[in-house]
Amino acid sequence: MSNIKGKVALITGASSGIGAATALKLAAAGVKVGLAARRVDRLEALKAEIVEQGGDALVIEMDVVDPASVEAGVAKLVGAYGSIDILFNNAGLMPLSDIDQLKTGEWHRMVDVNVKGLLNTTAAVLPQMIKQHAGHIFNTSSIAGRKVFKGLSVYCATKHAVTAFSDGLRMEVGQKHNIRVTCIQPGAVATELYDQITDPGYRQQMDDLAKQMTFLQGADVADTILFALEAPAHVNVAELFVLPINQGW
Repeated sequence: MSNIKGKVALITGASSGIGAATALKLAAAGVKVGLAARRVDRLEALKAEIVEQGGDALVIEMDVVDPASVEAGVAKLVGAYGSIDILFNNAGLMPLSDIDQLKTGEWHRMVDVNVKGLLNTTAAVLPQMIKQHAGHIFNTSSIAGRKVFKGLSVYCATKHAVTAFSDGLRMEVGQKHNIRVTCIQPGAVATELYDQITDPGYRQQMDDLAKQMTFLQGADVADTILFALEAPAHVNVAELFVLPINQGW
């Protein structure tokens, strides 16, 4: 089992949901955590919780869509702790709507955050990991990165892109640079993702779903990340498909 105590992690989308839960779990395991998101007040509250529990965290105001913001955040983290050993590309959006509603603003925002944002952070962190000849990159895809659902066409397209990029990245940087890549593919998780759904019909559908099954919690997904992180150094857990036991789709 790999010892992760003293390692340094950068988590995007750390202000809520899976990102916040993972920050807490990693900090409890002795990882120094860079908390990156746009909502600094949320990050400050999370940092206070981590410090109270004896952990170490750094607040980083970051918009993954803006390469300059990402570069500055990565520089801040390396400046504070001297390395980046773990990158968790977790920032993402999921506003559901039918294609013929032509909510093109939502489409572009999803591509900007879910795909380009992930590319921006990967590009900013990779040089440091290559220099270290070590690192572990986690990308949040989804069941929507494996299957397609009505109302989720553009979201599915972005998450299929994340899955494809993750596998290509693993093949390119694993052997060459000793960097592990893990693609996390959760099913239904209780997060703020659903708050972004502007279509009332689909919003109701998600609320109804929550009554039919016990959604995963952010902490459940964080546990899978810890599992992959602590695998022996020669083991790359390439994909983790995790969903509620009673999710039948």
